[in-house]
Amino acid sequence: MKVLNITVVGGLAGSGKTTWICQQMQNLTASENIIYFSPGTGNVPIDQTRLAAEFPHVQVFQDGQEVEFLHQLTTAETVYIELGFYLELSSIHKILDGLSYQALAILPPKLQDSEYHAWADKIIKGADIDPNITANKLWRVPSSGQVIDEDSLREFWYEVTHGAYGFVSRAKGIFDVADGRVLYADFVAGVPTIDFLELDLPRHLEGRPQRFSGIEVLGENLDESTMRQTLEDCYLSETAIAQYQQQVRQILIEETIE
Repeated sequence: MKVLNITVVGGLAGSGKTTWICQQMQNLTASENIIYFSPGTGNVPIDQTRLAAEFPHVQVFQDGQEVEFLHQLTTAETVYIELGFYLELSSIHKILDGLSYQALAILPPKLQDSEYHAWADKIIKGADIDPNITANKLWRVPSSGQVIDEDSLREFWYEVTHGAYGFVSRAKGIFDVADGRVLYADFVAGVPTIDFLELDLPRHLEGRPQRFSGIEVLGENLDESTMRQTLEDCYLSETAIAQYQQQVRQILIEETIE
């Protein structure tokens, strides 16, 4: 019987679970049969979308694809399962139905004697976040099909991460911007902020994009209605989308001629 190489990764929000998994995948060859599954993300699969773009050879599964995921386990060489902080650690038993795995926890250095320590076979030092933050509200909104002006997006993201809508400990999102690119945004309180990351996806310059985009925010006392309205105000109209796309297509044609 084939012995499966399954690693289940858990940890606090923003501790670096997805980052660690990406680092491991960079060390694997494209010829290997690799699987990634992160249950519980519902209709806002931000990490799955990012990994699928960065590692096109990896089979990425999300909620609603449990049957396909279990079927592919029989042939996979390497499997990573990421448990979001919102899931019970014991939920992995239901997912894997008795299969053996290595439990790995990505934890901030200051966290001691947690449930993760009792659960994990191995502890990896993650981001130096404050383990005492007790954010109690998770706000998720899909925005698939919407296109956003990049300047407006940057202003909105600054407001989100600087307390305009309540205290935010973790925020991430994927957005289609007016020039056809897809940007990934990531914020963790107490960790140096990085600029938006452009995902390696084809530019979309023909109408509304038929691919996932969305945002996830974790915090306290979040003003969800105002945050939602501000985000919606960033969405471009059909006319504006068409104008931007026409301009970008013309620029790309001119660059090709030169």
